[in-house]
Amino acid sequence: MTTTTALGELTGDYVLDTARTRIGFVARAMLVTKVRGTFDAFEGSARLDGESPSKSTVRLAIRAESVQTGNQKRDDHLRGGDFLDSAVHPALTFTSTRVEQAGPTGFKVTGDLTVRGVTRPVTVDVELTGAGKDPQGVFRVGFTGRATIDRDTWGVSGGRGMVGRKVTLELDIAAIRRS
Repeated sequence: MTTTTALGELTGDYVLDTARTRIGFVARAMLVTKVRGTFDAFEGSARLDGESPSKSTVRLAIRAESVQTGNQKRDDHLRGGDFLDSAVHPALTFTSTRVEQAGPTGFKVTGDLTVRGVTRPVTVDVELTGAGKDPQGVFRVGFTGRATIDRDTWGVSGGRGMVGRKVTLELDIAAIRRS
């Protein structure tokens, strides 16, 4: 697959290829190191309009209990009431409200991010990384995305002094065109 230069070729309805998508985060811990994690259970869809990107839409739902950092004790703490409170708020969601083209293959996707029942706007910087038919003839697109948020804005205030307020969300998206 290669990056498609004609954005019009991207038009269609897509679903996430969950086996090839990574949804992760990075947070400063103990002032000197970074904690990296991923979410292993999620689903999403998009309606891409290559001719008029502003008409595109994106939806993502992440299972809060699927957080993984490689440390079971930390993962359990993140799932608990001090952080994600996954028993009460099982999903983190993102629904786009605006898509703006920002360069030949760049986009700013603004939407409503809901964490712990709190919904706030966030803008994700997104870059098209590839598009085309795979060996089986299925059309796929790839994107990377990044946004930095202040977790206090969503009421995720656990770990004071241990974990920084700023969290960088990192997305490596693979999606399959359905129509």
